[in-house]
This record gives sequence, C-alpha cells and structure tokens, in this order.
Amino acid sequence: MLLGTVLVLLLLGSAGPASAHAAVRETVPESGSVVKSAPQHVTMTFTESVALLEDSFRVYSPDNHRVKLGEPRHAEDRSDTARVDLPDGLDEGTYTVAWRVVSADSHPVSGAFTFSIGKPSPSAPAAPEDPAEHPVTSSLYNTGRYLAYVAATLLIGTVAFAALCRPPDTAPLRTPLVTGWWTLLAATLALLVLRAPYENGSSPATAFDLAAFTDILTGRPVVAMLARVVLLVLTAVVLLRLSRVAHRREPDAGHGESGDRTPPAQLAVGGVLAVALALTWAAAEHASAGIQVPLAMTSSVLHLLATACWLGGLVALLTILFRAGTPLPVATVVRFSRLAFLCVTVLVVTGVYQSWRGLGSWTALGDSAYGRVLIAKLVMTAVLLLAAALSRRWTIRLATAAAEGETPEEPAATRQRVPELVTTPAPGETPPEPPVHLPSDARTSPEPFASDPEASAPEPAASDRHRRGLRVSVLAEAAVAVVVLLITSVLTSTLPARAEAEAAKAAESAPVAGLPAATVVTIPYSVGTPGGRGSVQITLDPGKVGENGIQAVAFAPDGALDSVPELRLSFTLEEKDVGPIDAGLTDRGGYWATSDLTLPLPGTWTMKATIRVSEVDQVTESHSIRIDP
Repeated sequence: MLLGTVLVLLLLGSAGPASAHAAVRETVPESGSVVKSAPQHVTMTFTESVALLEDSFRVYSPDNHRVKLGEPRHAEDRSDTARVDLPDGLDEGTYTVAWRVVSADSHPVSGAFTFSIGKPSPSAPAAPEDPAEHPVTSSLYNTGRYLAYVAATLLIGTVAFAALCRPPDTAPLRTPLVTGWWTLLAATLALLVLRAPYENGSSPATAFDLAAFTDILTGRPVVAMLARVVLLVLTAVVLLRLSRVAHRREPDAGHGESGDRTPPAQLAVGGVLAVALALTWAAAEHASAGIQVPLAMTSSVLHLLATACWLGGLVALLTILFRAGTPLPVATVVRFSRLAFLCVTVLVVTGVYQSWRGLGSWTALGDSAYGRVLIAKLVMTAVLLLAAALSRRWTIRLATAAAEGETPEEPAATRQRVPELVTTPAPGETPPEPPVHLPSDARTSPEPFASDPEASAPEPAASDRHRRGLRVSVLAEAAVAVVVLLITSVLTSTLPARAEAEAAKAAESAPVAGLPAATVVTIPYSVGTPGGRGSVQITLDPGKVGENGIQAVAFAPDGALDSVPELRLSFTLEEKDVGPIDAGLTDRGGYWATSDLTLPLPGTWTMKATIRVSEVDQVTESHSIRIDP
C-alpha cells in the first residue's frame, strides 16, 4: 500500500496530456468557418479510431431542413476519420452538422458543429442539446456489464481456487462454477442484443431490428462479445471433460489429497482460456484506446485476472468453509492466502498505472466524475484490504495451531487413544509407564486411566475457533468485494478525465452548434377491450418542409411497449388540396420508422394513423400537426 501511494504521487505529478475516448481533432470545413463555395463533403478527424453508424451524420440547411446525404464512410481508409458527401447546389447560409460515432473503447460519442457558405445566416444557431441517450437502454446495458464482470470473476476465480489451492473435495464448488458460466453467457448475449440501440441512442424496443444489428456486426465490441461466447463454449467443453476424467479416477483413488498438484497441461489450458476471456474486455474498452495501448491492454488483462483470482477465490473459499462435509485442510487455506497476497500486489501495480492513465492530474480526482468514482473505489478497496488482512491473521493462527497440535506422522484430527490393559502390579513389581502419547499431567495423575466421561471428553480444539473466525472474516471480505465490483463496472463506463479535459478544450476553441428540435405527437387509440386505451408516440424530425424522418412507437394501456402487427401514417394538407401522402413506415423490430418522408408545403397538416390491433381489427385516429417553412 505504501509503494502504491508513492507511485501515485510520482506518476500523477508528472503526467502530461493524452487522450482516451474519441475527441474531435479536426473538421473540414472547420467548425465556425465561412467558405466561399459549397464543399463536396464533410470530413471529421478524431483522436482515435471510430466506428460509423448508418445515421452518423445529419446536416441541416440554414432554414433547418435536413439535407440529403450519401453513405458515411472513412476518409482515405483511415479508421480515425468520418466523411459524408454533400449534394450539389447548396444555398448560402449557416449549416449545422450533427454527428454520432462509436469510439474504439465501445462508448458512443456525439456532437454538432456549424459552417457557413458565402456568409453566415442572420439567425443564431439553436440552443445546444446534450447527446441523445435512451435512459432505459443505458441502464439495461450497464446492468449487463456489471453482471458480466461479476460472472467472469466467479468463473475464473472458482477454477483458479480449485487448480491452485487444491482442496480435497471440489464438489461444493460446482454451484459457483455453473452459476458463473451461465450468468456470463446470459449477460453477454443480452449485451449483444442491446448493442445496436445502445450505439444509436434508441429505446430497447429497437433491439430486434435485424438491419441495425447487421450494421454493428463488424464493430470491435460485438466481435469481442462473439469471441467471448465462443470461449465460454470451449471452457464448458474443457470443464466437462476434466469432470469425466475425475469421475473415472474416483473409484480407484477416492477423493484427491490436498497436496496433489494439478497437472501442468491442465494449468496451461486453463491459463490460456482465462487470458483469452480477459482479452475480450481489454480489446473493447478503455485499454484499447488512448496512450500506450499494448501496455494498457496487458495491464488490464492482469488487473482483471488478479481481481478474479482474489475475489472469485474468496467466494470459492467461503463455499468450501460453509458447505464442505469435512474441515478444510490448513494447507489449502495457506495456499489461498499466498495467492491472494500475489493478486493484491498485481492489483496495486496495475491499478496505479490505470489510474494515472485515466486521470492525468491530481485535480481530476475531485473535478471529474471519473476521479470521484475512482476515489470511491479506492476507499472500498482499502476496506477490502483490511478485511483481507484480518482473514490472513486468522489463517496464520490456524496454521500455527495446526503446527503446534499435530505432527506430520499423526495429525491431531486422526489421533485416537490406544486401549491399555489395566492391572494391579504384583508385590515388588514396578507399575508400567503410561503411553507416551498422553499429556504429562495424565501420566502423573494417580488414576490416568480412569473412565470418567467428563475427564476424558476432549476440549474444543483451537483450530475450530480459528476456522469459525476465518469464516466470518471471509464472508465480510466477499461482501465488500461485491461493492468493489459494482464501482468498477461504473468506472469502466465513465468518461476518463483525460478525455473529458481534451473534449472540453476542443469545445472551447469552436463555436457551439445546436440541433433543431423534433416534433413529438402522441395519438391515443382504443385497443378493442372495455376501458383499454393505448397510444402511439410519433416523432417527426425536424417537422419542417422538405425531408423528414419518422419514428412511431406503440404503447399498451398499462404503459408498456406494444408490438402492433401493422401501423400506417398518411399526411393531408386540406387547405391546399395536397395528399394524402403515405409515410411508408416499415417495421424496425418493435417500432415503425422511415427516413425519407417529404412534405412539400408549410401549414397545418392532418396526420392520420391506422393501427391494426388484431388480425381482423384496426382503428384509425387523426391529429393536426403544424409544419413550418
């Protein structure tokens, strides 16, 4: 702990600026600039590689109409760029460019900037808005990340405890092992399903949009999660095979001895699988972007493995202590104590490096969200170390008691009194000496072989008291470990202070652009049951003359999302005898949408929604909506 404190002082004091999340390095046209002629495309350069979305760019004209764009792509095959082609014949004025990409560490980032053609528009840009993020999708995704961390810790830690600490009976470890495997698989599949709406900032109802899912298949986070699923299948195959081999040996050798070493081949296979699983996190999160990427990924893998061996091993030890039919050998507890000490050493070194890499300065500890979460993790880690020190004290007492009360040839747990024939010595004979294994006070007692049950009842062994104390301290240690894992999950989804500072610096040097507000309309309708009234929420973006995008989501009477069989929208401008214009909505897997509805004239339009509530029933509702020039 003292070494870690010194390293923090040295490293944070000399840290210089660097990047982590993607930040905008350059835009062409330059943000806030005035160009003489219309550019052919918009190009953005970031501080790290980014992944593009289908709707990565939205460009609004001086009168807040959406401009038709080409497909977004990387410029000159550089992964740290994003480019989109503009149409010919753009008018003079100020244009707003809204963008959204996925950084190399899997976090979506977005923003907006302006440029002008010929001369700036007389009207000021709209007020800035925060990047869109659906709260439900974000909460579900972060919950899945936390469960994945906990499950990986449980799975790797349980296997490491069985292989390195070598308890004689591993049957109680089956429950945490199976629980960790299934939880990690389920959490990873859930994250795969939620990845598209998480990147797009949409609701969970869009999770089953096949088109959106295929667009993200080549992204680094999805590739890492697919690799994790494959590794979990391989892990299951290896564990099942080892279990069958162990069952075949049991009739001949019974339960394995505590001292039997795990074969090197099994340790090698387990080590490779554990490192590969840890890489699926390191390759898709903070370590994969920013400065010193190879060293950062190595540190991240070691940090995760040390956490899993320590905290997951704690759960395994706790399970053995409470569920094993026989007392746990002292040698097993001592081995885990040594393993935990090694893990803590690795965690201190890698934790200091990662903290320096994410913070960059002392002031970031209190001035940034990342720093405040890091402080909370450090405090809880200190509490965890105190609990671990208490467990280590109980382990030392247990080992000392075993060394004083047992010999290698005859353990105290198996020592029994040997029956002796009690006789009266003949006159002149010397009485026989008591057996040497009896205590000295028993040998000098006038009646050493008395059969008084109270006198012969053994006192509670000191090792039993030490085992009870160890159970309590390990239970407290595991409870604090759960809190540490929760804070760690929050920390990995928080923007590092380095990136936050660089983004703020870039924002100060460029004018702030805002996005036009969308029009949102809610239309109630009858679902065909008494008192049953559902609703359709329709978002029209930007709700002006020209090209518009539409998203329509249906809600059941209880407020839950409702997947309707069919939804149609049409628009009519009665005063100009225009329409009806069909919106051409398509089912996107839980919601209905289109991106190319053109409304030619301003005015008050009648929007008619037709909702099919069953195979044979449908309802039609109308609502007036104002379309501005």
